[in-house]
Amino acid sequence: MNYQHSLSRRSLLAAAAAGTAMAAWPLVAGAQSGTVKFILPNATGSGVDAITRAAQTALGKALNATVVVDNQPGAGGVVGLQALARSAPDGNTLSVVSNNVVIFPSVLKSLPFDMPGDFTPIAIVGATPMVLVVNPAKVPATNSKDFIALLKSKPGQLNFASGGNGTILHLATELFLEQAGATAKHIPYKGVGPMVTDLIGGQVEFGTAALPSVQAHIKSGALKPIGMLAAQRTPAAPDIPTFVEQGLSNFVVDAWFAVIGPKGMSAGSVKKAHDAVVAAFADPGVKEVMAKQGNTINISTPEQAQAAFRSELAKYAALVKKAGIEPQ
Repeated sequence: MNYQHSLSRRSLLAAAAAGTAMAAWPLVAGAQSGTVKFILPNATGSGVDAITRAAQTALGKALNATVVVDNQPGAGGVVGLQALARSAPDGNTLSVVSNNVVIFPSVLKSLPFDMPGDFTPIAIVGATPMVLVVNPAKVPATNSKDFIALLKSKPGQLNFASGGNGTILHLATELFLEQAGATAKHIPYKGVGPMVTDLIGGQVEFGTAALPSVQAHIKSGALKPIGMLAAQRTPAAPDIPTFVEQGLSNFVVDAWFAVIGPKGMSAGSVKKAHDAVVAAFADPGVKEVMAKQGNTINISTPEQAQAAFRSELAKYAALVKKAGIEPQ
C-alpha cells in the first residue's frame, strides 16, 4: 500500500467531511464540556507532539472542552498506548499517534494490548516528512553518496539514534542501511527529545527524525540533513533533496499520524471526535503551522482508518522482515 497515494485519493472525501463538520457545528460544540485528554505515547519534542500542540486550541474549541496534552513516553510508545487502552471509551480520552503503532506487533515479542483490536481508529489525519540528519562535527559528508561511502569505510562503527526500538525512526534507518548496503550500531532512546539532544551533542552520529522535530536545528546548523525519505521534496524544506534523487530509487518511507481512542467507543462518540478533528485541522492557524512543518493533511473517515490500520500492519511486517530486524 502506497500510503501517500492513498491519502491523496482521500482528499475529496476530506473536503466533503469538512463541509459536513461545519454544517453540524452546533451539535459538536454543544456535545461535550469539561476536559478531553490526549495521551501521547511520544515525548515532548517529537513530531506527533508538535502536531498535537499546534492543534490543541482548535481541538478544544471544536470539542467545547479544555484539551490537555499528556505525554506518556516509554518503551518506544507502548506505555502511553497501554494507558489509552485502559481508558474509558467515552470520548474524553484520545490520542494522536504515528505509524509506530502498526510496527510494534512486528518488532516486539509481546505487547500488553492488541493493535488495532484494543483501540478505535478515528481518523488518519495526514503525513509528515522524515529526514535523515547527521551531527556536522562528527560526519563530514553532505550528501547521500558521501555518507554511504563513509559508512562503508567504517562498517558498524558509526552510531545511529532512534526514539526507541521498533519505532518508525528505527525502522526507517534500518531500511536506509539495507538499501545502502552499509551497517551501523543502533542506539535507542526513550523518546525523540533525548535522541535529538544527543545527536546535537555528538554522542551519536546520525538518525532519522520527523522534520518538525529537527527543523529548527537544521536551520541553526546544529544538525545537517542528508536527505528526505519522501518521494518528492517538501515545500517546507525545498533545499533538502530526497534519497530518491540521490540514487536510492526505492528508498521511500511514509510517516503518517492518526487520532485513535480506546476500544468500545460508541458511533456517536467516534463521530463527535472525527468532526472535531476535521474542524480543528481546517482552522486557518493550524493549517499555517502544518504547512510550515511540512505536514500534508488529508483526513480519512473512521472506516478508512480502520482498514488502513490493518493494511499497514501487513505492510510493515513485510518491511521489518526485509530489513532483517529481529523481534525483541
